[in-house]
Amino acid sequence: MSVMATVGCLAAGARTASAGSSTSTDTGALIVSTWDFGAAANDAAYARRRAGGSLLDAVEAGAMVPEADPNNHSVGFSGYPDRDGHVTLDAVIMDDAGRVGAVAALEDTVHAISVARAVMEKTPHTLLVGEGATRFARDQGFPQTNLLTPETEAAWRDWLKTAHYSPQANVERTGYRTPGGALDHDTIGLLMRDPDGRFAGACTTSGMAFKMRGRVGDSPQVGSGLYVEKDVGGATATGVGEEVTRVAGSARVVASMRAGASPQAACEEVVRHIAGLRGEAIRGVQVGFLAMDRHGRVGAFCLLPGFVYAVTDTSGVTQVRTAPSLFAG
Repeated sequence: MSVMATVGCLAAGARTASAGSSTSTDTGALIVSTWDFGAAANDAAYARRRAGGSLLDAVEAGAMVPEADPNNHSVGFSGYPDRDGHVTLDAVIMDDAGRVGAVAALEDTVHAISVARAVMEKTPHTLLVGEGATRFARDQGFPQTNLLTPETEAAWRDWLKTAHYSPQANVERTGYRTPGGALDHDTIGLLMRDPDGRFAGACTTSGMAFKMRGRVGDSPQVGSGLYVEKDVGGATATGVGEEVTRVAGSARVVASMRAGASPQAACEEVVRHIAGLRGEAIRGVQVGFLAMDRHGRVGAFCLLPGFVYAVTDTSGVTQVRTAPSLFAG
């Protein structure tokens, strides 16, 4: 289906339904994203696509919304810093033609997703990290911005009073919040499809609050935090990235769908696999997966209660839903 034909099927403006209300089930989902703040991201993606943008344009526009939100402390501007006080960002963007761009440990740049797209379009590489990623952003004209706000700096300094420097992920945050839980929205992953089965996706984050300097989670790693495949579907992950990378989680979900599993069954399979693989090591840890197939069927599943996600149908109605969980909490 052409861009204009797809745009033609997007009806008049995006609308948000209250949580728990139903959306159209005959046309299927068009956009899905992680967490409740994904609703605003979906609306931006929908508007960009309706205005004639490509799938990549749309998912980039959606991801830029939480990146610029000063009230979101886990994505982009005003993200919580690492234990040394540096805000570092990870992001990936990809389509189902095998085009991929990603950045990790990017600093002083609000829109990591746009830098990731520049990596895809302007370099022979798929991933730039650290100082090289930041220098590339400056070379490409992305403005230098201090991402640490007074609020997040105060939170970091408060954390330093009792911080335990340990290489074990999240040990310093015991009692601070559930790792990867509903109060620790550490990622936005966004998937969008065309009715003809084409897909694109984006994933962006500032990662774990007060992480070790240099830590990179699943988000910018293709096949872990995000994966899309033509005529099959896409998947994205959220929660503690180390547990996702151990099993290449999003690629595993898409592989299950390719083999005939529904998006829901595919998400449940990988979560149960992680639980069986890791046992007591994942007690109190949140990991969630979100998937959509070429027909617009959606699936979501997580280890612990609290993971919510946003679904936008082809008429532009967005609904926030709650994912079922393997454990009761």
